[in-house]
Amino acid sequence: MSFSKKLCGVMGAVGLSLLAAAPALAAPIKAPDAAAMAGMVNKGDVAWMLVSAALVLMMSVPGLALFYGGLVRTKNMLSILMQVFMIVSVAGLVWCCWGYSIAFTSGGDNHFFGGLSKAFLMGVDGTTYGATFSNNVYLPEFVFVVFQMTFAMITPALIVGAFAERVKFSSLIVFVVLWLTFIYFPMAHMVWYWAGPDFLVDAPTDYGLLWGWGALDFAGGTVVHINAGIAGLVGAIMVGKRVGFPKEPMPPHSLTMTMIGASLLWVGWFGFNAGSNLEANAVTGVAFINTMVATCAAAVSWSLVEQVHHGKASLLGAVTGAVAGLVAITPAAGFAAPMTSIALGFIVSPICYIFVAFVKGKVGYDDSLDVFGVHCIGGIVGAISTGIVAAPSLGGQGVFDYTVFPAAFHPEAYSIPGQVWIQVKAVVFTLLFSGIGSAILYFIIDKTMGLRPSKEAEMEGLDLSSHGERAYNY
Repeated sequence: MSFSKKLCGVMGAVGLSLLAAAPALAAPIKAPDAAAMAGMVNKGDVAWMLVSAALVLMMSVPGLALFYGGLVRTKNMLSILMQVFMIVSVAGLVWCCWGYSIAFTSGGDNHFFGGLSKAFLMGVDGTTYGATFSNNVYLPEFVFVVFQMTFAMITPALIVGAFAERVKFSSLIVFVVLWLTFIYFPMAHMVWYWAGPDFLVDAPTDYGLLWGWGALDFAGGTVVHINAGIAGLVGAIMVGKRVGFPKEPMPPHSLTMTMIGASLLWVGWFGFNAGSNLEANAVTGVAFINTMVATCAAAVSWSLVEQVHHGKASLLGAVTGAVAGLVAITPAAGFAAPMTSIALGFIVSPICYIFVAFVKGKVGYDDSLDVFGVHCIGGIVGAISTGIVAAPSLGGQGVFDYTVFPAAFHPEAYSIPGQVWIQVKAVVFTLLFSGIGSAILYFIIDKTMGLRPSKEAEMEGLDLSSHGERAYNY
């Protein structure tokens, strides 16, 4: 049976001290067996989680594919669609073969990655269960597997926007398999894995590294956005600039497509954030409304910045701001309150705008679709700010004390400076782990397969040179 779970480190720094003393403090509850777990499954939770999985899939295809596709030149539209579609397909297979096991099984004394006991989904069937946030509440394990699969699908797909229009398709797919294996799966384990609330006494030290630190990441600020964003920046630098960049104009070929894609991302993100609660309850509602209002605020904020800077608010700016808001609220979604979520949305857009409009040009890297400027920077802002907005004194949820049964909030124990410091450490770790690890993988692939197509192929466009097709026939 599976007791693995995506928990987001909700115990925090204070909770960890309680965890250390768990055998003395915890109520002597009997861990349920498989038969008992079967009676602890709620049909509403199952239905919500399956819908959430479908919503997250929609974020990738068609959402991200259309969002990115509209931003590239006409001759590269089909290549972006193909890259995202195939990354999603390959990631799903890799997840079932070894990804789920590495991410969500016990690593024993190793807190960096799990084992291979569930490789090829061995031992996982319709009678096994996974824990949720609550004592004595479980999900069928396949529901948890497929929900987490969709996260593994979209995260590497985010990376391709950083070096769009100039990467070899075969090399990209090999990179994705390696990156998932050596970067994403370990990060998911380190941030989200622990034995479960009903097994605190039986397995008090069975958790991932960053979860053990008390890092808060409700839905993927570190695991998804900072992780993919820094990998994108490293890739953009190592692949090199597009032919003609920055002298030749390279405007988006269809902002209509981009707006449709961004809108699908927004809708799908409710599955991403609210689904990460793993249950259909009040905290799910908290994550849902926070996701809504932070996105609204960030879209308005970016448009206001553009109005001041350029005298005009653009559609591209509005949808970029919306995505920045979605990214920033992701780690804080289930911890913040609506008004602090609005504040976070207003704050993140100007910061991301500075990196997109000024820093990129000043430094000179060619991040084609601003993956670093939006996902990595937005993820950093959101991850660090989570330590603030989660504070009960600001209307936040605080952290759970799992040494009592049932688990309960302890608002008096929350420390903003202490939690922010933990968040900063988690951000720095993610940047170094993913940045250095990704650089090594890019280097290996470049020296063996080559990362970049020929200049002639790039100038012709990857649609024809890589796939022998056009996105548009006219």
